[in-house]
Amino acid sequence: MNCSSRLLCVLYLSTSTGLAWIAVLEYRYGPWWAACLFGAASLVPVVAAARETVIRDQRRVVVRLSERVARARGHAGVADVIVSAELGAACCERWWTSLGTDHDATCAHRARRSSAA
Repeated sequence: MNCSSRLLCVLYLSTSTGLAWIAVLEYRYGPWWAACLFGAASLVPVVAAARETVIRDQRRVVVRLSERVARARGHAGVADVIVSAELGAACCERWWTSLGTDHDATCAHRARRSSAA
């Protein structure tokens, strides 16, 4: 978990604690509906903190899989895999030089591409 994720989790949990304390005070001294509202609101930051940890785990898995794919393809790193995929998706020389509007006569993607929306 990086520094910003940790900071967010600390802020989420401190906000949740504050809202839970307000819910207790409302339960003791205020209307019951306000206590229920603050009690429910105190759960939202807990869900956000859990989401941050899930995102952390997903990032770790993506990095691990990317490195595995790079090694399997014989590349030095993930950047090499990305560059290789982008170059493989390119049509032809004329497509590159005409900003994606024209194709060479030998290009399999001879359909004219337009940048008009």
